[in-house]
Amino acid sequence: MSKYGRDELEWDELVGAGLDFLRERAGLSDPTTTYTEMNAVLVERTGLPGFDFGQARDRAAMGHLLGLIVDRDFPQSGLMLSALVRYQGENDAGSGFYALAQQLGLLPKGAPVDAKWEFWIRQIKGLQQRHAAPATG
Repeated sequence: MSKYGRDELEWDELVGAGLDFLRERAGLSDPTTTYTEMNAVLVERTGLPGFDFGQARDRAAMGHLLGLIVDRDFPQSGLMLSALVRYQGENDAGSGFYALAQQLGLLPKGAPVDAKWEFWIRQIKGLQQRHAAPATG
């Protein structure tokens, strides 16, 4: 079945590459990335066409991809890897992140902005701890 003009094999490849990229980012001291950077990395790693963020369909497709990544990783981690992706020039996750957190029962519906911000920060810190490089020595 095709969704947003991509077939299941393409989505599976994008999810795998996205998981790898976000897990790598999570281990960094500054783990956040932008939609633009993630898009470029996905193109580089998969050879598949990138998302055109000037098109509503492709913005929705990137949100769909991030949801698929969370679906695959969350059962093992209890964390939302999509927390690491933010709008360029912004210091916050997108609205889709918070909507998914509410669907997963991690954030109450109607949570105030400060509660959303604190939840987002906790997710990032949890991801950093989970993916930190082991200490050597």
